[in-house]
Amino acid sequence: MKYTTIAILKYNKYTIDEKKAFLCKGDFMGCLIVSNNPMVKEKFDNVYFIESTSRELLEKVRNLVHSGSELITHPLGVSLRMIYSPSFTVVINKKEGKLNSLHSKIIETSIEKYDLHMGAGLREEDVKNSKDYSVIDYKLLESALVEINSNAMSF
Repeated sequence: MKYTTIAILKYNKYTIDEKKAFLCKGDFMGCLIVSNNPMVKEKFDNVYFIESTSRELLEKVRNLVHSGSELITHPLGVSLRMIYSPSFTVVINKKEGKLNSLHSKIIETSIEKYDLHMGAGLREEDVKNSKDYSVIDYKLLESALVEINSNAMSF
């Protein structure tokens, strides 16, 4: 994926705090944050906020991928414990067009794994610790956006 030099030069003029706010706005890399985390909604501009369960959020991401969008971050958390989180955030490259079969497979497999651990009433989302999960989800997103940016800067 190629990024425009203009976006990178524009990005380099900002302070660290401004960069955090700038990382995923609509004019940078065409990414869209899909989240059910209120903290993410509050901190970023380019958020497709869905008031839903994590399973419903994964389904929405799947629908976006099937319409041509591509995954930038993996749909599932970094550890099994994060699958119990009521807060999920996925970054996608929002576009319409040809289905990317790899990205489709990733989101379909993620939903299957989610169902394996959470489906059929095996376990409920851990709403008791939702504030903690929101902070963790936000920090993971922030880290992912920094990584996305550092990859963009290497072009």
